[in-house]
Amino acid sequence: MFNNLQPNRPLEKKLNILAVIVSIAVLALVGLMRRPEFKIQTEIDFSFLPPFHSMLNALAAIALIAALYFIKNKNMIAHRNSIYAALVLSAMFLLSYVVYHFTSDAVIYGDANFDGVVDEAEKAAVGSTRTIYLILLITHVTLAGVILPFILLTFNRAFTNQFDRHKKIARYVYPLWLYVAITGPVCYLMLRPFYPG
Repeated sequence: MFNNLQPNRPLEKKLNILAVIVSIAVLALVGLMRRPEFKIQTEIDFSFLPPFHSMLNALAAIALIAALYFIKNKNMIAHRNSIYAALVLSAMFLLSYVVYHFTSDAVIYGDANFDGVVDEAEKAAVGSTRTIYLILLITHVTLAGVILPFILLTFNRAFTNQFDRHKKIARYVYPLWLYVAITGPVCYLMLRPFYPG
């Protein structure tokens, strides 16, 4: 079915421009949401969002694992549908994540008394798990920012029927995307005891 499709390089170029624009916009939003002057004051309590966007990340990871299974078994349609699901879930995650961080204060690992500071006693209480958490968080956030344009470029190659070029980049992009999708829920589960309430 897919073997007879003709590559569409002009469409790929247009989609790649869109991918770069989207990536820059997302990175700008993520950069702004951590700045206090851009906090949005609202009466709505968005504290329900962290478990929700963690669940979306977990579901995206499941969709990615399914996509790998299907492509290994030459089921291109199921592979494509799994990737579409992973993209939609990741986009929903991003919206949830941005809304939460624009409207809510950051939760800090180890901050047991919820005062926004991790003092020496709190650091001692969590011990080396804080280092593990920070390594996971830093790699998760860094890779999420770096990998986004490459996810979109990889998708664009398949969408425009350039499957050989798609495979060449997907072998590098896929494991990083999967790592980001898995470490998101892991970071949330580690941070969960430090959410107020």
